[in-house]
Amino acid sequence: MTNVIVVGGGPAGLSAALFAAKNGLEATVFDTDETWLHKTHLLNYPGIGSQDGTAFLETLRGQVDTFGAERRQGEAVTDVAESGDGFTVTTEDDEYDADYVVLATGANRDLAESLGCAFDGDVVDVDVTMETSVDDVYATGAMGRAEEWQAVISAGDGAAAALNILSKERGDNYHDFDTPDQVESVFEAAIDRGE
Repeated sequence: MTNVIVVGGGPAGLSAALFAAKNGLEATVFDTDETWLHKTHLLNYPGIGSQDGTAFLETLRGQVDTFGAERRQGEAVTDVAESGDGFTVTTEDDEYDADYVVLATGANRDLAESLGCAFDGDVVDVDVTMETSVDDVYATGAMGRAEEWQAVISAGDGAAAALNILSKERGDNYHDFDTPDQVESVFEAAIDRGE
C-alpha cells in the first residue's frame, strides 16, 4: 500500500492526512502540537462562525482519526532522506519508510533544505500541487508562502498535496467530492478498513 508521511499537525498537515487516508492511502502524521493554531480564534474560516483554534484542531484530529490515519502525537521528525524508491523519515524513536512526504512544518523549512528542495527566496519553491523540486515531496502552508499564513490557505495546500498524490497513484486527475447520498458509504468504507 502507498505510504504517505506527513510532518506537521496543523491545518495543512491534518488536511493532507485526512484526504490521503479517506481515499485509501496509508497516512501517518507526526504531530508535535506546536501549531500556531493554538494561538488563534477563527472568525474567517469558511463554514466556521467562531471557534477557538485549539477546539478546531481537535475537530481536525477527530476527522483524521475517523478515516484511519495514524497520528504519532508528540514524536518529532529529526530527518527526512531519500532512500531507494522512497524516503526514510527519522525520529528520536525510530525510522519510517514513505513513498511520499508532505512537509507541513510552518515557517520551519529545515527538512526541505536538508532534502535539497529548491527555494524561491526564503520559501520553498512549489508548484500549484504543492510539489517541490524533489519528486514526491510536498511543502504546504507557510513553507511555500512568505506572508500568507492563514488556516484555510494552509488546509487547502494540504488538500492539494494529497490530491496530487492520489492522482499520481491512480494515473488520472483525482477528485475528492462527496455527495449527500455517498456519505454513509464513505463512513462504511472506513469501518470496513478497520478504522
